[in-house]
Amino acid sequence: MSKLDTILEFNQSFVENKKYEQFSVGKFPQKKIVILTCMDTRLTELLHSAMDLRNGDAKIVKNAGAVISHPFGSIMRSILVAIYELGAEEVYVVGHYGCGMTGLSSDNVLQKAEDRGIKMDHIDSLRYAGVDIDTFLTGFEDVTDSVKHSIDIIVNHPLLPKDVTVHGLVISPETGKLDVVQRDLQPN
Repeated sequence: MSKLDTILEFNQSFVENKKYEQFSVGKFPQKKIVILTCMDTRLTELLHSAMDLRNGDAKIVKNAGAVISHPFGSIMRSILVAIYELGAEEVYVVGHYGCGMTGLSSDNVLQKAEDRGIKMDHIDSLRYAGVDIDTFLTGFEDVTDSVKHSIDIIVNHPLLPKDVTVHGLVISPETGKLDVVQRDLQPN
C-alpha cells in the first residue's frame, strides 16, 4: 500500500465519522494575525501551543526557513491577502533555532540533485538563462539576521498598510520558548 493509499483510507473514515466537525471555524483569523514560520515538523503543534493559538486563530504561512526571498513572490502575496482579504492586523515572522536552512549551501543541494538523477547541464542552462540558482538554493548563517531580513521586506513593502504591526521572533523547537528579535514595527 502506498503512502497516498494509506492517507486516503484514513480520510474516508475521517469524513464518514464526521471527525472534521471539531475543526470547524470561519475563514477569518480570530486573533487577526498572520504568521510566517518554517515548515519544520517540530513546529507543527509546538508553535500553536507556545503562542496560545487554537484552530482558526491565525493564518499560517510556511516555507523553508520562514524566509521572504522576493518582495513580490508568493509568501508576500499570502501575507497581503491575509491582511486585505482576511482581516489580519499583525504580522509575525517566527524563525527557529537549529533550522535546516542555517548554513545550507547550493553546492550540497545541487550535489544531492545530481545524485538523484538531475543532469547538471540542466542547471548550467538555468544559469545561462540568468537564473541565480546558487542564491536560490542557499540558506542563511544566522536565524536572527534572517528574521530581520524578512521583517525588513514586509515593513518596507509598498502595499503594506501603515496600521499593520510587524513582529519578529525565534522559537526553540525543543521548549517552545520565544525570543523577540524585533517588535511593534510599522511602515513609515
